[in-house]
Amino acid sequence: MTKFVIYEVDVMFGDCDPAGIVFFPNFSKWMDASSLNFFVKCGVPPWRELKKTRGIVGTPLLEIHTKFMRPATYGERLQIHTCVTEWREKVFMHRHLVKRGDDLLCEGTETRAFVIHPPEAPDRIKAIPVPEDIKALCS
Repeated sequence: MTKFVIYEVDVMFGDCDPAGIVFFPNFSKWMDASSLNFFVKCGVPPWRELKKTRGIVGTPLLEIHTKFMRPATYGERLQIHTCVTEWREKVFMHRHLVKRGDDLLCEGTETRAFVIHPPEAPDRIKAIPVPEDIKALCS
């Protein structure tokens, strides 16, 4: 069974365009926050700790796909249901379902990688194999 973690967002007036509809990039911002929340809720140490102990900087976004079904507006509380749908050698796919109660407003998929700063190029990032212990915590 797939492990879902829920992240809640209160939509503020400033999240909306002049028509009162959530400005579309905010969905990406909330999915990004839900991605981090997923790992925290699964028991993965914070990125700052992983950087100190294992050199893992985080999980930058490589690709995103978003489909919008219904609008949202200020004053509403949204729930972002997040899971990992696939683990590959160096990347994983997150799926996000943005809901208002039972109504599905938006769904998104993200491809991300665990990265380090390689010693030979410390100003760059490099994907590493997905750590097995982290995968186990999130499965």
